[in-house]
Amino acid sequence: MAIFAFSWYLSGCKANRKPDMSLTLFDLNKKTALITGSSQGIGFALAKGLAEAGAAVVLNGRDAEKLGQAATALQAAGATVHQLAFDATDHAAVQAAVDGFESDTGPIDILVNNAGMQFRTPLEDYPADMFAKLMTTNVTSVFNVGQAAARHMIKRGAGKIINIASVQTSLARPGIAPYTATKGAVGNLTKGMATDWAKYGLQCNAIAPGYFDTPLNAALVADPEFSAWLEKRTPAGRWGRVEELVGACVFLSSAASGFVNGQTIYVDGGITASL
Repeated sequence: MAIFAFSWYLSGCKANRKPDMSLTLFDLNKKTALITGSSQGIGFALAKGLAEAGAAVVLNGRDAEKLGQAATALQAAGATVHQLAFDATDHAAVQAAVDGFESDTGPIDILVNNAGMQFRTPLEDYPADMFAKLMTTNVTSVFNVGQAAARHMIKRGAGKIINIASVQTSLARPGIAPYTATKGAVGNLTKGMATDWAKYGLQCNAIAPGYFDTPLNAALVADPEFSAWLEKRTPAGRWGRVEELVGACVFLSSAASGFVNGQTIYVDGGITASL
């Protein structure tokens, strides 16, 4: 990725060169990042990337066994890893977990709101209970964890909140109208967070992935017709790889984005830029 390629180039310059500020802008040493829904997929990839940039990472999920496996994998690679099992849709449980970690372990400097779900069916047949569940999982969780973390960040006068939006934040596709609604809400909630909390020193932004090869998209990846359509529709001509989201996440987590607020960065191979 461009950020790391640039840093690698600079680090290879002559040894007697004075330290370059650009080398430290993306440094996450001494920072701690909580990533919700991080036992697999995009969340795990972002946790791994943040750890490689120097951060201690706090993995979150509801399945303690999967969470433990993810933590073991990152620890084997040398990462400093904590586990915080809670249901991001449960406001009281979230508050207790975040407050407990802040009290017992230390500050959460970076929050990545990644927890989410998908359910595909035509809108006229969409079950009301699934609509409610989708809203709770994809939107209420962002409010719950964002509020719990921000209350501590506000007291310190600093903090980074990164919400995982989607290409569906600005585009729709048949069969996923409620998902599109949730991701539109995430994009606007991000703007609201920035509007309320920037004055306290927080930067609140979103990353909007395009179509990535993840467990959430497994059915689409396995569909040759859809994959062929996607490759034609996307200027880059392919599915995204989860590690390609790391650069944007490190940027938004670091001092490099100190005056970036309320923005949604699309990492989508150009799909939102073309007809």
